[in-house]
Amino acid sequence: MPILSFLLAITRLILFVMVTTTIFCFLLITNIFYTKKVERGIIYRRKIIRILHFILGAKITEYGKEPIVSGLITSNHRSYFDAIVILKNILAYPIAKEEVASWPLIGNVCKSTGVLFVKRECEKSRIETRKNISTILENGFSILNTPEGTTHIEPTTIKFKPGTFILATQIGVPVIPIAIDYKNLKDAWVGNDTFIPHFLKCFSKWKTEIKVSYLEPIYSNNSEELISISKKQIDNELIRFRKDWNTIEL
Repeated sequence: MPILSFLLAITRLILFVMVTTTIFCFLLITNIFYTKKVERGIIYRRKIIRILHFILGAKITEYGKEPIVSGLITSNHRSYFDAIVILKNILAYPIAKEEVASWPLIGNVCKSTGVLFVKRECEKSRIETRKNISTILENGFSILNTPEGTTHIEPTTIKFKPGTFILATQIGVPVIPIAIDYKNLKDAWVGNDTFIPHFLKCFSKWKTEIKVSYLEPIYSNNSEELISISKKQIDNELIRFRKDWNTIEL
């Protein structure tokens, strides 16, 4: 990595830590005087995200309209940065793997801003998470779910896990598909990357180009239909994104 790129990435990492720590500490202290701590944390999370977009040089092209109804927000999964892009203007409870809860600073921020953690290989953890998701959806809030369950660089989505789609049909909420992709596929978090090396690799560039598409809510009482339609719509957008980028480079 060239020295200037490395210095840019280190500067961004320092600013990332400073901003996140400052707002988290403010939230932690002032929450003493509030009862709805998580709901307040979600609102402050949005403030953190908007600042981080500027710091990290994110250039985001958006298509469609951000959802105005609550439901199960379903996105493909490229990177830990996906949620930071999607949740810039959307108030929702994202689902994350349990390991994130143990990350220094980030884990603490996630816990206080409405992130639901699940240990995917543990049935007890999955059952508990499903109960929490049901409660949140029944109360009129949205869930951000990545049903692929892992990051990858395949041109379209891989198999969706059905659990949250079944919940959506049981509760009667729509599925809201969102497609997201990065111009540079090296920005995807794949394999055994750890947070800091991946961060330095991604944000050593002057800008990170991202496309995100907000698709129309899907209503159905059939979970297989919800999976099929949302998967197809997201796949179509991923193919279009890549085609657009390839055309520009010609």
